[in-house]
Amino acid sequence: MDDSSKSSEPRECSSPLLSTEILQAYHHGNDGVACEEKRQKETWSVPAILILTTLVAVSGSYVFGSAIGYSSPAQNGIMNDLNLGVAEYSVFGSILTIGAMIGAIISGRIADYAGRRAAMGFSEVFCILGWLAIAFSKVGWWLYVGRFLVGCGMGLLSYVVPVYVAEVTPKNLRGGFTTVHQLMICCGVSLTYLIGSFLNWRILALIGTIPCLVQLLGLFFIPESPRWLAKFGHWERSESVLQRLRGKNADVSQEATEIRDFTEALQTETEATIFGLFQLQYLKSLTVGVGLMILQQFGGVNGIAFYASSIFISAEILIYLRIFGKYWNDSNGCSSDPNDSSGSAFDG
Repeated sequence: MDDSSKSSEPRECSSPLLSTEILQAYHHGNDGVACEEKRQKETWSVPAILILTTLVAVSGSYVFGSAIGYSSPAQNGIMNDLNLGVAEYSVFGSILTIGAMIGAIISGRIADYAGRRAAMGFSEVFCILGWLAIAFSKVGWWLYVGRFLVGCGMGLLSYVVPVYVAEVTPKNLRGGFTTVHQLMICCGVSLTYLIGSFLNWRILALIGTIPCLVQLLGLFFIPESPRWLAKFGHWERSESVLQRLRGKNADVSQEATEIRDFTEALQTETEATIFGLFQLQYLKSLTVGVGLMILQQFGGVNGIAFYASSIFISAEILIYLRIFGKYWNDSNGCSSDPNDSSGSAFDG
């Protein structure tokens, strides 16, 4: 046997049982499992300050819901106490949406220039003044002024609350936390319906100021949005707030870098105008988005929410009238079937 064959034997014996690619894949898999376990651990370890911040923010969502649900249980009391007709009370109900449109138009500017917390504070001042005007009104136009102010605050809240919650929460929790906004709106509508069934409309309006005060006072204990701070160049403060929201032991360097890179890239772009939406490339998206909102509003959801009590009362009266009519026809030997002409109330 020659030397070359001898020298090749130890090489064959010393070759690894597992290839380098398999070992790398194995280690990569272990790293993936470790990352997944770390991600799940971070998902469940939510700092208390983040929960408090979200609860304070979504207190405004509850105000939104209570404003929608107020006019239904208060309708009979207001109309009787202030001698309002149906048309006058309809103005009271619908003027909320006019104020909300104005509030929504200015909400973006206020939230961008004054800050997210300041925008929520402004909205609650509007709402508190509006609820007080409603509670102590003696004439109809004070009702309109109060309802309009509540609508302005509601329009501000509809924008700034979900934006703030999305900006303070991490990516793995953002979807779940932002859904609390819609949940609190529904809670506000439902509880206002329920409480309004037992309390006077003036007391119900005063109760409406409670969540406003909760958010207004809570704003002093929650931080500003780190993304808004980064937008105006407060990098150190932004990272400090981010550390506070994520916990003392959390590594926020990567998230802070992402926020910085995104903010710098956004500042290099020219400021877009509303006329930029009306381009051919955005036609499909704009039509679908705006079309869905228009169809939602023209579905009459606000009308049903504003006057649900009178709608159900009217429906109940109609049911009783039909039952009475059927009983009357049966007692007089008349047929309840309109196609059956064998019996008539006028038969001799």
